[in-house]
Amino acid sequence: MEGYHEPVLLKEVLDALNVKRDYWYLDATLGDGGHSLKILKLGGNILGLDVDSKALERAKKRFERCSIDISRYKLKLGNFRDLERLIKDNGFEDVKFAGILFDLGVSSLQFESAQRGFSIRNEGSLDMRMDPTLSVSALDLINGLNKGELYELFNKLGEEKFSKAISDTLVSSREVGIKTTKELAELVEDVYRKHGIRKWKIHPATKVFQALRIAVNDELNSIREALPQALEVLDEGGKVIVISFHSLEDRIVKNTFKDWEDQGFGKIITKKPVTPSEDETTMNPRSRSSKMRVFRKNRMSTSL
Repeated sequence: MEGYHEPVLLKEVLDALNVKRDYWYLDATLGDGGHSLKILKLGGNILGLDVDSKALERAKKRFERCSIDISRYKLKLGNFRDLERLIKDNGFEDVKFAGILFDLGVSSLQFESAQRGFSIRNEGSLDMRMDPTLSVSALDLINGLNKGELYELFNKLGEEKFSKAISDTLVSSREVGIKTTKELAELVEDVYRKHGIRKWKIHPATKVFQALRIAVNDELNSIREALPQALEVLDEGGKVIVISFHSLEDRIVKNTFKDWEDQGFGKIITKKPVTPSEDETTMNPRSRSSKMRVFRKNRMSTSL
């Protein structure tokens, strides 16, 4: 299976799910299907969702190569913010899921595809749309927002310390035009150098790229909308698992789970987020910022 995205916190996800044979599990962010494939091999059934049709095609081929019975999985195109509608439209309205997984990271396929614009290393257009049908790209935001709006974007969604300087530089560079990932990365590098920072472990443009991606895909609102729907379709005793890669995402999950526990819907299993082992971060550096939280729904829980 060379070339597939390495699933983050795989052992920890499987330990939390305690997969039961013939039960249905919902992978709301299918990607390359790494988590789902293991669930299938352990005897569970999968409904997999993704906004990227190419991801669905790759996962389907991966399952076929592993000789997984096609009756045990359904892969559907759609955004998890529409979770309940997607479930109903695809004939799962009477199914309660034993576990629901949200992996909020970007897949290796998306990172390594230069034309998608997610990668700092691979030069490409400033796109960053996970769903290619979305109307607004990162380039639209860079060229369309004013200094104040860009500052708010980089400061709030990227938590970037040089947000003002980067915003000012971007706007003043519009006559020349910033059109590619490489040009944006170099612009941010220049800002850092002007502030006396000339060495870095993580590329200085990482937070700017992150902020643009979150804004383009409306990721924070998507998870806010999806989590209550997930609780509704989760079976009694089932678990919602969320892997996040950004402090704002993690805060939304943490607060949502706390509200659910306070309202008596269930119990937070992870009082502190689970993070990858040193071995995993060595093998898969992209896992380094991941945090996993788990919530278990009460049996005989009152519906939201």
